[in-house]
Amino acid sequence: MAGHGAFLATITGSFSTPAGDNPTVVMVEAAYRHHGIDARYLNCDVDAASLADAVRGAAAMGWAGFNCSLPHKVTVIDHLESLAPSAELIGAVNCVVRREGRWVGENTDGRGFVSSLDGVVDLTGARLVVLGAGGAARAVAVEAALAGAASVAVVSRSAAPGEDLARVLRERTGASSEHVPWDGDLAVGPDVDVLVNATSIGLGDDRARVPVDLSTLSSSCVVADVIPNPPQTWLLRAAAERGNPTVDGLGMLVAQGAHAITLWTGLEPDQAVMRGALAAALATP
Repeated sequence: MAGHGAFLATITGSFSTPAGDNPTVVMVEAAYRHHGIDARYLNCDVDAASLADAVRGAAAMGWAGFNCSLPHKVTVIDHLESLAPSAELIGAVNCVVRREGRWVGENTDGRGFVSSLDGVVDLTGARLVVLGAGGAARAVAVEAALAGAASVAVVSRSAAPGEDLARVLRERTGASSEHVPWDGDLAVGPDVDVLVNATSIGLGDDRARVPVDLSTLSSSCVVADVIPNPPQTWLLRAAAERGNPTVDGLGMLVAQGAHAITLWTGLEPDQAVMRGALAAALATP
């Protein structure tokens, strides 16, 4: 990270709308404080019509980078000079980095998901079922495939995005992939190693049921959810009651934030500090 002098902090932040419920600032600033970095993270509510101005303003003010959340993960690409390879594959950007005076789009969502599985399951040769075909699903599926997954089944109600994602995986990664129409409770199958809910079902509602027949899972299948709040979704509780190992969305949120900090500052932050701050802010154990 470049030296700024005693009174000029490194500025990072986030552009999204609505931004009031985005807790990323809590965990990122906790990492900055813990590691003694003179940096700030500004959570900014930026509407679609103002995104171009916000990106230009961040450049003018010398920001090191910023996150993009809904609804800007795709439209921000029009305002960047280049994309990292995985962001280009995913077709969405959640992290932007200033490099040699140019904005480079990255996507740390999928990497965060893969990191959250460390010590739980080895993705090499694994068989995954990913629920959803939106931005989160694309990030999870692409990075899992790049990490060595043997197959990724994309399950979605809308055929076109699901088929497109499966095609990208087949053509651009080493994984086999197919789209599976989602109609009623999904029968997963006993040979699946990882089931991932990458839809918005459960966001802000710990009773929202994901239409999956959990009785069709093997007892060793890892059940993961990208929803960070509430951390214990209906899906994770139901899977844990069956004895399946689970991975919550807080792990992915923390890990993708840690990857972003590394891109902006070169530091590999303490993720336990970040998760602790996030859990306290969300009033979770």
